[in-house]
Amino acid sequence: VQLVESGGGLVQAGGSLRLSCAASGRTFSSLGMGWFRQAPGRERAVVAAINWSGSTTNYADSVKGRFAISRDNAKNTVYLQMSGLKPEDTAVYYCAARSYLGSSLVGAYDYWGQGTQVTVSS
Repeated sequence: VQLVESGGGLVQAGGSLRLSCAASGRTFSSLGMGWFRQAPGRERAVVAAINWSGSTTNYADSVKGRFAISRDNAKNTVYLQMSGLKPEDTAVYYCAARSYLGSSLVGAYDYWGQGTQVTVSS
């Protein structure tokens, strides 16, 4: 499975960005998907997860109410809509895929994208 993220960039605090992750190499609806982020000097952490059909989602407490994960199985793409961005959201954001079809925030992922930088200025 190959994953390619796009949509990162520089945004002012309070602004919005939408990240996209295009998947190839396997039937997209056979994959659970997630978004992670890693800030400088910190470990990579899960941000959100979505099940195979898009019917269930879960979020880290730090982004609840501000971020929304969604997927379009016809386009083999998962999205992360980010609003109300804060400087502490600055990080490299990674898309990930796994054979587990649910949306639990725990568990390992099998495939990773290369990451896209999101920088939020104050």
